Amino acid sequence: MSGNIRLLSDTLAAAKAEGRAALIAYLPAGFPTVSGGIDAIKAVLDGGADVVEVGLPHSDPVLDGPVIQTADDIALRGGVKIADVMRTVREAFTATGKPVLVMTYWNPIDRYGVERFTAELAEAGGAGCILPDLPVQESALWRQHAEKHGLATVFVVAPSSKDKRLAEITAAGSGFVYAASLMGVTGTRESVGTQAQNLVERTRATTELPVCVGLGVSDAAQAAEVAGFADGVIVGSAFVKRMLDAPDHAAGVEAVRALAGELAKGVRGQA
Repeated sequence: MSGNIRLLSDTLAAAKAEGRAALIAYLPAGFPTVSGGIDAIKAVLDGGADVVEVGLPHSDPVLDGPVIQTADDIALRGGVKIADVMRTVREAFTATGKPVLVMTYWNPIDRYGVERFTAELAEAGGAGCILPDLPVQESALWRQHAEKHGLATVFVVAPSSKDKRLAEITAAGSGFVYAASLMGVTGTRESVGTQAQNLVERTRATTELPVCVGLGVSDAAQAAEVAGFADGVIVGSAFVKRMLDAPDHAAGVEAVRALAGELAKGVRGQA
């Protein structure tokens, strides 16, 4: 079975045709439980997200700030496995028909087996992977199997990336480019900053792929700001925080559904 890279590309193109940025949400699998995490991810997609990233919880999440680390710890203590991540992808895609990516560090895939991981992700209906710590020069094996199974390979670029390096990264990637808005880890911030816009412009000079911005976006106003210069707006910690702050699971699910609706208005300039 082939993965859904085409669905991802078509979804981003459709948002562009509407004159807006796409809304890409992130939530980790297994948080607060496997079934509970699936409920939350479905709610985010139903609430207005165009694409979702399912986080594969990891004990050493180098890109993730304290909010996502807390959720990952809850998921890991609950015994989440890669099979649960695949189940999450499958159920979210089946229920919504929207593109579902996995965001993961390289070590879990390496231990699981690249061929096995890509085959299972494609079978589950996944659209691809975001791989924040896999160096492009070491990515040939992954890309070979991802392409074979119809999966996107999304690499992360940062404000520190030199133009030559940007070109190397974007030439190897597919689906879209994840532009980290600042140097540091994920988390909500007061402002997204001007370096994000500069990074998008420099990245676009090297590729035809959509450039989507993450790290720091937490509300509709910030989403609208980023949507003014990026092809997609990526929001993670704000969703996780809504879940963590909720008095119970049902309230958390409704809170992330509502936030998705607010952010969807933001990327459409209706905030």
